[in-house]
Amino acid sequence: MGEKSRLRRSISRWASTHDQHALDMQRAYAPDEAHDRIGEAPDRQQVRLRGTLRTVTLRPRGGVPALEAELYDGTGSLTLIWLGRRTIGGVTPGRSIEVQGRIGRHEGQRILYNPRYELMP
Repeated sequence: MGEKSRLRRSISRWASTHDQHALDMQRAYAPDEAHDRIGEAPDRQQVRLRGTLRTVTLRPRGGVPALEAELYDGTGSLTLIWLGRRTIGGVTPGRSIEVQGRIGRHEGQRILYNPRYELMP
């Protein structure tokens, strides 16, 4: 019985840490008149987003190299895809970035193809 309560405490600690991280990200990337939040950004309209790259991977699409990254801002995440690129200097996991483009969907996943980007300090 004591083992269950220890497990529950561990899960509860992890969950509250995850929630706190999301709140910290939302504060860090608070929306303003020039930026949208990922969770609230409309599809098929021009958006400008800020967030942190969680993952960056090389994943060919249709025989063409494609650099794929997951952008997260605490409200949601979406996939950034640069077609024809194997690497982009500075685009690494943990890096803060600002992107612009139109959000589309592919197989239920929100994607921003070939976004304009600016690396943030």
